[in-house]
Amino acid sequence: MHAAFFLLLSASFARFLIRHPGEPRTPWITALSVLLALLYVLPYVLRPVFAARPQRQLLWLAAVVATWVVLVVLAPSFAWCSVPLLYTGLRTLPTRAALLLVTFLTGLVVVAQLRLSHGFDPTLVLAPPAVAAVATAVFVHTQRQTDRQRALIEDLVRARRELAATERREGALAERQRLSMEIHDTLAQGLSSQRMLLQAADRTWESDPETARRHVRTAAEVAARGLAETRRFVDDLAPPQFDGGARLEDALRTLAASGAAEGTGVPVLFHVDGAPVPLPDGVRAALLRIAQGALANVREHAGAATAALTLSYLGDQVVLDVADDGRGFAPSAPAGAGAQPGPAGGRGHGLPAMRARVRQLGGSLTIESAPGEGTVVSACIPLEPQ
Repeated sequence: MHAAFFLLLSASFARFLIRHPGEPRTPWITALSVLLALLYVLPYVLRPVFAARPQRQLLWLAAVVATWVVLVVLAPSFAWCSVPLLYTGLRTLPTRAALLLVTFLTGLVVVAQLRLSHGFDPTLVLAPPAVAAVATAVFVHTQRQTDRQRALIEDLVRARRELAATERREGALAERQRLSMEIHDTLAQGLSSQRMLLQAADRTWESDPETARRHVRTAAEVAARGLAETRRFVDDLAPPQFDGGARLEDALRTLAASGAAEGTGVPVLFHVDGAPVPLPDGVRAALLRIAQGALANVREHAGAATAALTLSYLGDQVVLDVADDGRGFAPSAPAGAGAQPGPAGGRGHGLPAMRARVRQLGGSLTIESAPGEGTVVSACIPLEPQ
């Protein structure tokens, strides 16, 4: 559009010099042409000045139009410059004010064309308004489309920001839940075992020093495992039981044997059903944590004489069962809402953590228990087709 303006201005000036050489108005036409060219480029050269005060745009447009009007009055051939000025007005003014300016420019162009003609020509009367109407309609339609697209882009950017904020919040909550379950299933249970062992050592310290020392040594081993778990939290590594690609069956067998080794008085029998298959790291870690949590509940709350840990491979799913012959509980009791009560009779966190783990893997957790009849905790996790 800028190039078209200067081409039309140059062509109009050249036409005037060719058609009217040496006329007294030539210096005025020359000066006004140079002034119009300088005024036209002024806001682009002094962009910061005009951007700081938008009202200066209106004064500049008025000066450009006034200079052009004087040129058209002195030399009607300069009317061709009206097309770039039309778009300049549409870009600078509000729509209604711009339409008034377009009407004024079009009327002046019609008058100038009639002055150049040697007789009345209806084309000169009808063509400029038609061209102005089409150009204005195209510009206004394009401007409205641009405004709608800009609003749509702003909505999309806003929605993306809100979605990102929501994802960050959900990620933070998921990470908090994950850490809560990890701490409960490892550090908290380790500390609970240490307390039980140290209490047992305190009770037998005078009567049976050797047994007391054995309890203290076992508590130290539990503390060492808790330290390893703490370091894993910091490094965000896989569970230590799986270092070197160890199988889930081996980790569960070690877990079952550790209960008797810690002197808790609850022997744990371990059994595998079906042909073992490779399990994803997430499934292995979840089942190990569930087994740890369930056995911790057996030791602390069940009062059981024996417990059984069974891992079953059923083709398209893997099932972990933890059973005990303890005092049992009512899973639907309001006090625990399905969770075994803690030492102080409050609501426990073990079973909710187990449910959260299997839910994340698309599985289910089943609890079968009744007062005086023991408890069976069963975790079933589907497997991807091999």
